[in-house]
Amino acid sequence: MKQIGAGLAFSLLAAHVAQAATPTPEEMWEIIQKQQAQIEALEKKLADADRRLEQTDVKVEATADMVEEQVAAGAGGSGGLGNKTTLGGYAELHYNNLDNNRDGGNDKDQLDLHRFVLFLGHEFSEKTRFYSELEVEHALVEGGEDSGEVELEQAYIEHDLGAHTRGKAGVFLLPVGLLNETHEPDTFYGVERNNVESRIIPTTWWEGGLALSGEFAPGLSYDAAFTSGLKLDAEEGQWSIRSGRQKVAEADASDPAYTARLKYTGIAGLEVAASLQYQQDLYQGQLNDEVDAVLYEAHIAYQGGPFGLRALWASWDIDDGINDFRTGADEQTGWYVEPSWRPLKNLGFFARYSEWDNQAGGGGDTEYNQWDVGVNYWLEETVVFKLDYQVQEAPDGSDEYEGFNLGVGWSF
Repeated sequence: MKQIGAGLAFSLLAAHVAQAATPTPEEMWEIIQKQQAQIEALEKKLADADRRLEQTDVKVEATADMVEEQVAAGAGGSGGLGNKTTLGGYAELHYNNLDNNRDGGNDKDQLDLHRFVLFLGHEFSEKTRFYSELEVEHALVEGGEDSGEVELEQAYIEHDLGAHTRGKAGVFLLPVGLLNETHEPDTFYGVERNNVESRIIPTTWWEGGLALSGEFAPGLSYDAAFTSGLKLDAEEGQWSIRSGRQKVAEADASDPAYTARLKYTGIAGLEVAASLQYQQDLYQGQLNDEVDAVLYEAHIAYQGGPFGLRALWASWDIDDGINDFRTGADEQTGWYVEPSWRPLKNLGFFARYSEWDNQAGGGGDTEYNQWDVGVNYWLEETVVFKLDYQVQEAPDGSDEYEGFNLGVGWSF
């Protein structure tokens, strides 16, 4: 910069000398001082220009970084909601073609959009998250006898209390069984959910309250929950556990429920778990005496290469204090075993045998059993087509529902 100024001063001086008579020393000194002032003013303008250019470069870089962040958020945040908010869901369309061979039984020949579910989650920070699940069942045919339902199955806050401990508050799925917490159609075999995990364990089963989860050691975890409970209607003489789901819709919380689970996943492909729930009063104070109940559940799931196995047992032990209409229903039990074979990434076969008894009776046989065999074809990793054949035997020995089911399901 100084070299430029000196050269400029020399040029100006030479021009002045060429246009005027030879100056006196005093005039020469005055000319030099004026030219030096002009040079300093020019240098200041150049410095200001350099500073503004640097500031512009910084702003451009900041704008570029912001644009990159917004693009990344839009690409990774499910529909441009941002990388802290996620959107997902799943759905199932079923076709059932089943013959009922019992006296007075009705056949099934129907097509049903069984479920359409949307997930919405948000990460407030590295420690605090929100999860929700909104479900429409049976396409919500308003005004008919078989109207569908809109249900809020999950809406809770989860917070990390420590490196290996998490807490929940809100409405959440209970930690029981294989399907209750993980039931997207691409994650299990068969068009319909198995009867043991829908009649004995009333999947999908959610309650409102508090929960604590954590790990004792790598592969060994626990869950504990204090929640609202089931409520059977005493006036209608209800005894079936599934009838008692309140779905946290102005739920009677006179008597709460307590749930605990211990799970081991320390071996690749293996899950072994056991759950226990204590229900203080299945009738929530409707009767003079409390009718308490305990659910015991245990299961194993293993996937080793192409071969898989699922097995589950669940049983309710219910206080038999009102046996006038619950004779035989004080113990509601079921189990199933399901081997599978997946020779290709997108093709799998299964067979399932199940037994369950959730009926009241006068001491006679009230047990159902069912065989299911079928195939799953995964068009994509989370898009699946299903076909199965079932034979369900009623307590009287007749085939209550025999036939085939078709389904398509997806999740994202």
